[in-house]
Amino acid sequence: MNNKVIYSARKIVKEYRSNRVVIPVLKNIDLDLHHGEILSIVGHSGVGKSTLLNLLGLLDAPTSGSLMYHARDESIDGSDLSKLTKKTTARIRNREFGFVFQFYHLLPDLNLLENVLLPAMILYSRLAFRAKRKELTDKAKELLERVGIAQRQDFYPTQLSGGERQRAAIARALMNDPQVVFCDEPTGNLDTITGGKIHELITELNDLTNVSFILVTHDEELARLAHRRLVMRDGVFVE
Repeated sequence: MNNKVIYSARKIVKEYRSNRVVIPVLKNIDLDLHHGEILSIVGHSGVGKSTLLNLLGLLDAPTSGSLMYHARDESIDGSDLSKLTKKTTARIRNREFGFVFQFYHLLPDLNLLENVLLPAMILYSRLAFRAKRKELTDKAKELLERVGIAQRQDFYPTQLSGGERQRAAIARALMNDPQVVFCDEPTGNLDTITGGKIHELITELNDLTNVSFILVTHDEELARLAHRRLVMRDGVFVE
């Protein structure tokens, strides 16, 4: 980890409306993420952790506030991501970010290798992907090797354990060399031993790749592995 800030959230507010009633979820959140940092966000259910992760990952938009991001792409470096078009934010999600969820979200009709290749299939046009297919396939195999399940590359998600599925999801998140990987309860669906192995894998990958990780978790063991730990309560950080 170094001191370079690559992502800053400022005065982030998220509200929902129900029958003209405003329901506040996030209240003027400020957050900085450093290059190569593992940052954990903890708190009870319903305090806004996953909502914040979805906003940072551009899966949702804030009611107000700014999301300043320092991208590798000079055309968007230093941009407020909350002000960009849907097309541009979709490209950023695919190229700059990776995602790991509690329930894996692997496509059941694709084998493990094909699931890991998916972000590259989305990134490149059909012709470009075909031209780079061997290179990209070798990279996907290398990622499966790195997360310890290369021998399962031809298996389908239903043939795998929960831990193996999560390893595959982590490999998929790294396919396009993201700067930031967002993890929403990555061990929430796993037993203690398997969850511990995922803890080790995340810290190992952070050391190897210098990718930044933001972890939303109830798992205190996982939270303690982070470089920083933030506690959320009622839509604000209290630590």
